Amino acid sequence: MPSSPSSSTPRRFWLAALISGAVAAVVSACKTAPDATPAAPAKAPDTPVVGPIAGPQGSARSSSAATPRAYREDGATHIYGLNSDRIYKGRMPPLLYAVGVLNVEIDRVGRVTRLDWMRAPRHAPEVVAEIERTIQQASPFPAPTRLGKVVYTDTWLWHKSGKFQLDTLTEGQD
Repeated sequence: MPSSPSSSTPRRFWLAALISGAVAAVVSACKTAPDATPAAPAKAPDTPVVGPIAGPQGSARSSSAATPRAYREDGATHIYGLNSDRIYKGRMPPLLYAVGVLNVEIDRVGRVTRLDWMRAPRHAPEVVAEIERTIQQASPFPAPTRLGKVVYTDTWLWHKSGKFQLDTLTEGQD
């Protein structure tokens, strides 16, 4: 029994969809990485830092986080790993020298592309500068492979000794 024209239409549709998908996969695999741009100069705490911050081309590590909140833990763990001697051990005292809330934008390869203070400790500009320097030196962060790029927020809890904890991994406060 010969096939009717209507029964071959779905077959053609799926064949065309399969070929289109294969072509799209080949084209997306051929894209080149974006050129690295020079680091943005240091700016005042009121002005967000824009543009890739100095660091290697990308991270060898990756994050499988599916949300910015999940990535926040990967970012905090990365910072702690690079600054273990600067982490305040134990519960923080009731009065802290400074508390800052910062948005960090990470591109698809883990480079920091923007810092934006939501709440800067204006009474302690040296802390603002030190937090920004710490993040710059930690770049590249784990690459957010599932998110493409990510903006995550963390709170920096700063002790008068110069040691800190991030709210994401804090041991608490008395």
